Parts: sequence; structure tokens; C-alpha cells
Amino acid sequence: MILYNVTTNIHESVHDQWMIWMQHKHIPEILATGKFSSARMVRVLIEEEMGGVTYSVQYETDSKVTLDKYYQEDAPGFREEGLKLFGDKMLAFRTELELIADY
Repeated sequence: MILYNVTTNIHESVHDQWMIWMQHKHIPEILATGKFSSARMVRVLIEEEMGGVTYSVQYETDSKVTLDKYYQEDAPGFREEGLKLFGDKMLAFRTELELIADY
């Protein structure tokens, strides 16, 4: 299993709007692509020097091939929408993880 992790720091001034967008539009739309089986959203408890609130969303997918299809077919539109809505009030980075074992 592959985990596609998106860590986002969101400025306090747009936090509530971003949270509604993430939970009611963005995450459901990404899941609706059919490329991910589930998603988990968590808050990062470390306070950033730059301020804002940081979250991590982990999307589960079956393979790197499926994740690459997401990058090619879907990701550009989703990233563009986030930039249009939140611009420099949102800073995100992405990490690919491979699940070795659950205990």
C-alpha cells in the first residue's frame, strides 16, 4: 500500500474557510477519482515559527502506478483550485510513503 501524504500549513485568517473546503469538497473529490481507498486528516501538534496551523492528510492507494495516474490526470486541477482559493495563505508539501507493516 502507498500513502500519499499532503502536509499543509494554513494561515489563521483563512483557516475556517479552508477546513470547510477540505472536509466537504476537496477530500471527497479526491476520493471520488477512484484512485484512493481512504483518507485520514490529522492536525500536526508542533507550533510553527511562521504561525498558522498545520495538518496532514494521508490518502491510501494500492500502488505507485495508481498514484502516478493521479498525478497525471487529477493533481494539477486540484492544486490549481487550492492556489486560486488560498494563494500564499497556504503552504503545502507532499510525501510518498510505502506501508511496510501494520502492528
